[in-house]
Amino acid sequence: QAHIVESGGGLVQPGGSLRLSCVASGSIFNNYAVTWYRQAPGKEREVVAVISQRGSSTNYADFAKGRFTISRDDAKNTVYLQMNSLKPEDTAVYLCSRTPYWGQGTQVTVSS
Repeated sequence: QAHIVESGGGLVQPGGSLRLSCVASGSIFNNYAVTWYRQAPGKEREVVAVISQRGSSTNYADFAKGRFTISRDDAKNTVYLQMNSLKPEDTAVYLCSRTPYWGQGTQVTVSS
């Protein structure tokens, strides 16, 4: 059974940084795009960033542009999300997905 595990979340002060990791079992990321989402309490899930197969292209939500960077290492079956200049409104559960697989998410809390 393929599965995905996210990690790297935590409590960080405004302006701080975190790097999230999304590790897949086996090679389910190979040859597929992978997406980071987030869901804040009381809000709908939204796309944060997408990386194409082999990492040849990336796309970001407007709120993520210039602050977040998505990358992948297929040899490690891992996709990363580097988040800089974090704001309180970035507080959410961050989830990784490669259709139809989802992880459980990792909590990011930005607060002073």
